[in-house]
Amino acid sequence: MLITRRLFNSLYKSSTPNKPLFNLIRFNSTSNESNLTELELDDIRFRRQRELQLKQVELKKYGDTFPKHSHPGSTHFKKPIHSHLYKGRPIKELTVAKKMNGGRNNRGVITVRGRGGGHKRRARLIDFHRIGSGKHEVIRIEYDPNRSGHIALIKNLETNNLSYILAPQGLRQGDFVESFRKGIPKDFIEEMKLNNNGEIDDALLSARILQRGNCVPLKMLPVGSIIHSIGLSPNRPAQLVRSAGTFGKILSKHPEKGKAIVKLSSGEHRYILLDCHATLGVVSNKEHQLINWGKAGRSRYRGFKPKVRGVAMNACDHPHGGGRGKSKSNKHSQSMWGLKKFQKTRTIPNKDVIRNRKGRMVRHD
Repeated sequence: MLITRRLFNSLYKSSTPNKPLFNLIRFNSTSNESNLTELELDDIRFRRQRELQLKQVELKKYGDTFPKHSHPGSTHFKKPIHSHLYKGRPIKELTVAKKMNGGRNNRGVITVRGRGGGHKRRARLIDFHRIGSGKHEVIRIEYDPNRSGHIALIKNLETNNLSYILAPQGLRQGDFVESFRKGIPKDFIEEMKLNNNGEIDDALLSARILQRGNCVPLKMLPVGSIIHSIGLSPNRPAQLVRSAGTFGKILSKHPEKGKAIVKLSSGEHRYILLDCHATLGVVSNKEHQLINWGKAGRSRYRGFKPKVRGVAMNACDHPHGGGRGKSKSNKHSQSMWGLKKFQKTRTIPNKDVIRNRKGRMVRHD
């Protein structure tokens, strides 16, 4: 007897009034709930809440402003509304001209297919080091055409220097952010000398550190912190978790190894040095995935050209090419260079990766 999803949930609604049993079974089939830690369960709940929030996002649908079928390029074009974004131009001194290469290397050979054209853009110089100490005031939140997340213009209150950083979710004009890469600020130590006989109050220090947008070494963050813009070396800039709506989570800290285990947005668990830095919060513009560009021309504005299917090529151009009709001549799915689909390309696993994106433990023999 075939039982539909709606009927199955209605039959067992009394046993689980808040969550349908069908969803629980599907959840348990992918990952056993008994084997998950409390932090991982919190992470799953957080992702479910974020999915619900995305459904409540206000979208601007350009097709609703015109008569039906009068503007084909705008019928399906929709994007989220961000009223807090700055409407003007960026600081020109913090930008450089972005040279387009059309996917070609220094010999003029195409190494990345599907690239070319596009609108002129200037690259924003983002401060991924965050070495400068002291409080920084957020001047405004800006749109960046070169990345999916938004950026924030901040000003150092001591030197009045301007710089761009990745804007966390919820950061607004007038907020203050700070970098703790050089340790505890001097003004906080002097305040403790005056009011607490020189002893550092952990509660006051945590209240000052744990603010969205603050750049903090991993050794100063508690377990369970939500972070982004993670560095892989104490002297390098941030390299991981920088796209819109992504975040990592500190699962555990191992001082004897000098490392922490961080779960990335892809689901991968990996070691990261405790001396490396990260920024608190989730990267802004998580509604980026809801954009519908509406027509192929808008992809061309962004510098993406259409790609041709392998079965539509000649036999000399692709392993799937040739033949009559839509046929790949009884061959396995593969790339135009002969690499089989689902074939592993990383023969030697990264020594810092503990669990891969599929949730499987990585063996280091």
